[in-house]
Amino acid sequence: MTHFAVIAPPFHSHLRALEAIAAQLIDRGHRVTFVQQADVAAALRHPGLGFAQVGAGSHPPGSLSAVVDRAARPGGPWGIRRVIADMAAATEMFCRDAPLLLRSIGVEALIADQMEPAGGLLAEHLGLPFVSVACALPVNREPLLPLPVMPWRYRATPWGEQLNLHSSKVYDRAMQPHAEVIGRYAAAFELPPRQRLDECLSPLLQLSQTTPGFDFPRAALPAHFHGVGPLRSTMADEPALDVPITTGRPFAFASLGTLQGDRLGLFERIAEACRELEVQLLIAHCGRLGAKQEARLRKAGADWVTDFAPQRAVLARADVLVTHAGLNTVLDALEAGVPSLALPIAFDQPGVAARVVHAGVGLKLDPRLASRRRIAAAMHRLLREPGFAQRARSLGAEVRGAGGAARAATLIEQSLGRLTPAAREVEHG
Repeated sequence: MTHFAVIAPPFHSHLRALEAIAAQLIDRGHRVTFVQQADVAAALRHPGLGFAQVGAGSHPPGSLSAVVDRAARPGGPWGIRRVIADMAAATEMFCRDAPLLLRSIGVEALIADQMEPAGGLLAEHLGLPFVSVACALPVNREPLLPLPVMPWRYRATPWGEQLNLHSSKVYDRAMQPHAEVIGRYAAAFELPPRQRLDECLSPLLQLSQTTPGFDFPRAALPAHFHGVGPLRSTMADEPALDVPITTGRPFAFASLGTLQGDRLGLFERIAEACRELEVQLLIAHCGRLGAKQEARLRKAGADWVTDFAPQRAVLARADVLVTHAGLNTVLDALEAGVPSLALPIAFDQPGVAARVVHAGVGLKLDPRLASRRRIAAAMHRLLREPGFAQRARSLGAEVRGAGGAARAATLIEQSLGRLTPAAREVEHG
């Protein structure tokens, strides 16, 4: 048995993905402890998970909601600077508080989200093996690949390489507050100099939800990098779909994720477009809207409006997805062979949307310019042109066969040289 600690951002999509790996490891006899600020304890679901608090002074109970709100609506440059400051403060919290804690609870290995560089710094400082997990798009850099936050397409040309180089310099300047924390603790821990997320990745094992067929072409991934597909609990753990969908009419599912689900105006335009096309529509706002706003969406054309929906069960019935281009949601759509209309808002969503278009599994619109008419036109194409659904089904086969959380757990055990009998059964079918 190995005692793993999970170091990750406090956001819903990251927690759910890493919980899926943790559940697999727990089932194989391992111990898993999430290390985070106090508010995250209530968000964890698996009864076998441990929790250890850091940040009692800097991140007291009740402070997470403001961080989530700033991430949900960063706004202009000043808002983005506040989000970067929150990232820097989280890395500071881990590096300051976690070393003694991890030693005291007997942690033997770390599972580190790529978006939280403290995981790699702590592991190297404490001499612990660690695994990097890309719950969002991989941060591994290559000259011909735009950074995940960039919206443009892949261009294997000198001009494309220069665009990526200059945009990366702009991004790195913006991330300087975070870089300073990374650099300061690398020095304090007597580690080689570093300042970026991609400089804090595991030399042992790197896992990614992004499968090769959905990513831009890569040429420099390390041999220990594996695209394992969506990190999810089993379908049996989801509630059943309780929506009376009418056969003979297209069915659309619209979700803007757990952070952007309060964008009422965008949801209204989606609903109006579906009414124009006579498409059945289920909207899931992830608890970000109230009863009056739900009524407005039904009036605008939505057939059903809810806080949370069993997403994979919904997508198994859907003909088209309208999404903020969150990686989890798009991968769930691909798993079901459903094309996507991507309306990217923040974080790596522009990069995910660019990959949707690159793979031919959907279309994208700028949400600021996405009028009812433009949304309706894009949805009409996705529903009427069979190539989108065909390519989504083809890529979905790769996503479904990538192994998911079970394969991730097997690779983790293999990397530590402690492959259990249960893992051998998973590996050999």
